[in-house]
Amino acid sequence: MLTIIVWVAGAGLLLINIILRTRILRLEARLRELSNPQEQLIYLRKQAQLNQNNKVAAIKALRKQYPEISLIEANKLWQQV
Repeated sequence: MLTIIVWVAGAGLLLINIILRTRILRLEARLRELSNPQEQLIYLRKQAQLNQNNKVAAIKALRKQYPEISLIEANKLWQQV
């Protein structure tokens, strides 16, 4: 009997985990849709001017302003500056 309870509880937790992961992935995709890459590029150019073209400082400021951007995406934006 105890084994059945443990299995049911484990299955329930697994389902909850799958549902939450799916929700997080959808929210991340929606957040990326709402983020405008042109605004991010403009912000990065402004930061580059303020920081005398210091790449590290400009990318740090960009990622602070737009936390959903990965370091790789920020570096690709920097290459466009």
